[in-house]
Amino acid sequence: MSIFIIAIGIIGYMTIEGWTFLDSAYMTIITLTTVGFKEVHQISPNGQVFTIVLICFGIGFVFYVVGAIVQFTIEGEIQTLLGRRKLDKKINRIKNHYIICGYGRIGKVIYDTLIKKISKIVVIDKNIQILKDMEKNSILYVAGDAVDEDILEKANIRKAKGIIAALGSDANNVFLVLTAKQLNPDLFILARASHQKGAKSKLLAAGASQVQSPYDIGAKNMAQSILRPTVTNFIELAITDKRNEIQIEEIPINENSPFLNVMLKDSGIRQKFNLIIIAIKKPDNTMIFNPSFETTLRKGDIIIALGENSNLKNLEKAFNQ
Repeated sequence: MSIFIIAIGIIGYMTIEGWTFLDSAYMTIITLTTVGFKEVHQISPNGQVFTIVLICFGIGFVFYVVGAIVQFTIEGEIQTLLGRRKLDKKINRIKNHYIICGYGRIGKVIYDTLIKKISKIVVIDKNIQILKDMEKNSILYVAGDAVDEDILEKANIRKAKGIIAALGSDANNVFLVLTAKQLNPDLFILARASHQKGAKSKLLAAGASQVQSPYDIGAKNMAQSILRPTVTNFIELAITDKRNEIQIEEIPINENSPFLNVMLKDSGIRQKFNLIIIAIKKPDNTMIFNPSFETTLRKGDIIIALGENSNLKNLEKAFNQ
């Protein structure tokens, strides 16, 4: 648009005043920019009228550009504000969700794994670049420091089912666990610990339900890959590789389950669903490995089954009828 106005000015002066291209271009530029330089030549009455029209066009164009920039900026800010309010409303309505504190390398892996089966997840982080990535991927998030009580409140921690403390330092994770436990005493808390001595005991003392060290787990898995490569490969495929048909899944028995107070031999799990019951976790956290066919399923038991993914889903549906 600006090039078009300049071209009109040059052609106008060349036609009306008979000036050269350079003089016409110079006169057009100083007129549009309103710098107040003296005219290059005496202007005729027709030239004066043309100059007035050219100035009006120039000022109008400047106002248009400034207005467009202001409108773009304001609309962008309004859209951001409305988007944030919409996100806050979703988080305020959510319950029985999980909160991941820290969306770094560990937190991102945890989120990508959980989101495949758990849709209600809120992430807390303060890194601006990470926040942009989460917004781009439509992730429910709260911007801020996870150790801040107000930030945890914004993540609706009082209605949450669990929280994962995956911050970068043990000190921050300990403080986070203490604060989270104070806000929601019944909260399940999974905390990340470094390889430093005493980190796990401090997190457990602070109130963490479970503590995991990525360094220890990684080192043990590497050692097992050497000692038992076939077993390690099978477990990895069964737990993490969703493309594999064979999976290991845990299925709880609730109070309304048709399998409640039924012996394994009478449940038909092996015959109907073609699954293998590896273990049963009791409510007191004891584990029965390779349970006998006379084992009775009780309320609060968690069955750990091995089989094809489709059969596991069918069993889960049957358990929750």
